Amino acid sequence: MSDKKKGKDEELPKLDFSTFVLSLIGSAYVHLGDAPSPDGNPERNLELAKQDIDLLGILEEKTKGNLNGEEETMLHQALYDLRSRYVEVSK
Repeated sequence: MSDKKKGKDEELPKLDFSTFVLSLIGSAYVHLGDAPSPDGNPERNLELAKQDIDLLGILEEKTKGNLNGEEETMLHQALYDLRSRYVEVSK
C-alpha cells in the first residue's frame, strides 16, 4: 500500500455504530445552529434538525436490545439532549 493511500485511511474514523450515530448527532447540531456547517457558517434549519432527531429515534427503536451498554447510553443521552435543545431553539 502506498504511503499516500495509507495516510488517507488513517485519517478516517473507524466505521462502527458509534461513528454512525455521532455523524447524525453532528448533523443535528449543525441544523440546530449550534455547530458550523461544512462551509464554516452557522445555519439553522429546524425542519432538518427534527429529521435528524427523528432518525436517531427510529434507530433507537429498531436497535433496542441489540446494542451494548455504551452504545445504548450514547444514543439515549444524545436523543435527550437534542430533543431538549430542539424545544429550546423552537421557542
